[in-house]
Amino acid sequence: MILLEILKYTLPSIVVFLTAYFILKQVFDKQKEQYQAELHLQLVKENSKILTPMRMQAYERMVLFLERITPANLVLRQNKSGLSAFQFQTRLIQAIREEFEHNFSQQLYISTTAWEQVKQAKEEIVRIINTSASQLKSDDPSALLGKLIINSDESLKKPIVKLAIETLKKELEQNLG
Repeated sequence: MILLEILKYTLPSIVVFLTAYFILKQVFDKQKEQYQAELHLQLVKENSKILTPMRMQAYERMVLFLERITPANLVLRQNKSGLSAFQFQTRLIQAIREEFEHNFSQQLYISTTAWEQVKQAKEEIVRIINTSASQLKSDDPSALLGKLIINSDESLKKPIVKLAIETLKKELEQNLG
């Protein structure tokens, strides 16, 4: 009898408590989700403010790298009078490697596809230099090697450096747009 009397008062209280608990839990969970979503959106905006200039700089640096290793530009910049073909070949390849190593970290900010094209362009230029040098004696003048390199590059229908630059430009437009 006393048990029934106790249940008569406590059972409705328990039901009201559980109902209030679950309703409040849903409200707090929803507020928590909204807060996390807002925080995530704010983080994305802040990251974008920081990363966008860095990405843009990476694209600029990679285009500059590609322009600098374009055979005509490279030959003009690296040629010194009195060099043999072998010395010039070594100098050109060293310049390409140094430029590439200097820009190596830029791969973090561009796509894997674009980075692979940049690497292919670098390797193609080195191949052109080595192939051209193999046609000469090591003590021939550097001017002959320079002419061969430039002619080899110009004979290509679509030089890989230009393809890589186009890829970088398209990618940058997509990222900004």
